[in-house]
Amino acid sequence: MNNLISEIHRKVKQWLIYGDEDLQMAQYAMTMRLPVPYRLVAYHAQQCAEKHLKAYLIFKRVDFPYTHNISRLLELCSQQASWPGQLQNAEELTPFAITTRYPGEDEEVTKEEAFRAIDIATYVRQVVRTALLEEGMELSNKYDNL
Repeated sequence: MNNLISEIHRKVKQWLIYGDEDLQMAQYAMTMRLPVPYRLVAYHAQQCAEKHLKAYLIFKRVDFPYTHNISRLLELCSQQASWPGQLQNAEELTPFAITTRYPGEDEEVTKEEAFRAIDIATYVRQVVRTALLEEGMELSNKYDNL
């Protein structure tokens, strides 16, 4: 494997690990004593999905804008593969990137919405990792069981 490919694979793995850590944080937060910060659960779930989509774009050597917009990232991924069509419900996560972090922008996130955000992020993670594996990326890390 040449140096450029090795560097790309290293970056992809970093993005995946950061996304996995976000998912792990979201899952762990749901086990906290009340009051559970559901808005932060949703935020970390959004971050997991965003980072996995960006990891795929890095793998494909696609420049992407600084954005939290899942729709935009899916659009860029769809220019490289057909699987993004399976992830349209991931667009629900986009508002959690901003509205959950800043006072005045926040909207209450319910327990059900937090669980749904985790489910969506988990599915995005699965689809992206499957695509990467099918395209020759070697994956394994401490978060394989998420």
